[in-house]
Amino acid sequence: MHAVRDPRIDFFENLAKHWDRDGQSPDETVERVGQLADLLSLVPGQTILEVGCGTGQLTGWLAEQVAPGRVVAIDFAPAMVAQAQAKGIPAEFRIADVCQEAPGLRCYDLALCFHSFPHFRDRHAALLNLGRALKPGGRLLVMHLCGSAAINAFHTGVGGAVAGDHLPDAAEWPPLLDAAGLKLVSLTDRDDLFLMEAVMESGPGD
Repeated sequence: MHAVRDPRIDFFENLAKHWDRDGQSPDETVERVGQLADLLSLVPGQTILEVGCGTGQLTGWLAEQVAPGRVVAIDFAPAMVAQAQAKGIPAEFRIADVCQEAPGLRCYDLALCFHSFPHFRDRHAALLNLGRALKPGGRLLVMHLCGSAAINAFHTGVGGAVAGDHLPDAAEWPPLLDAAGLKLVSLTDRDDLFLMEAVMESGPGD
C-alpha cells in the first residue's frame, strides 16, 4: 500500500514560484531575524539543519552566521527547493520530509524550524527524527515572527490543506519533546515572537 501524499506538498508547490513576491519579503525576514540573533546563539563553525527552508529566504543569512560551518536546508516541496537552489546560496539543499525520515544521524549542532513546525503532519515523528539528527547537546529551535495565537488563526483562515496546522499549546511541548529525547529549555510566546528552545540530552530509547 502506498502512503497517501501529504496535501500540504501540493499546497506549497503551487505557491513556490511567487512566494518571495506575495508573502513577507525576504529582506524583511532577514532584518527581523537579525534583530533577534542573540536569541539564536549561532556560532561560526556550527552545522545547522534548516527544516522547511522554503525558497531559502533565511538560508543565506544562516550560512553567513556559521561560516565556515555548514547549513543543510530541507523542504518537502520540490518547487520550493528549486527556487532556493536558483539563488546560489552557499548551502546544501535537499528535498526531504522530516515526518518520514531523519535527515542525518547525530550530525547537527542546531535544527531550526523557522515558520515550518505547524505544517508537520506528524509532530511526534518529526521530533523523533530531529532528535536523531542532533548531536548530544544539540539544540532545536522552533521560531515564528509572531505569537502562536496569530499563527493558528492565520492557518485556520487560509483553510484547505493548512487549516489545522497549529502550534502545540505550551503544556503539550514537554511530553512531545521528552518522547524524542529532547528537553524543553525555554518557551517565549508573545505577539511579535514565538520561540521554543530544546536541547538533545540522549538518543530516543537510550
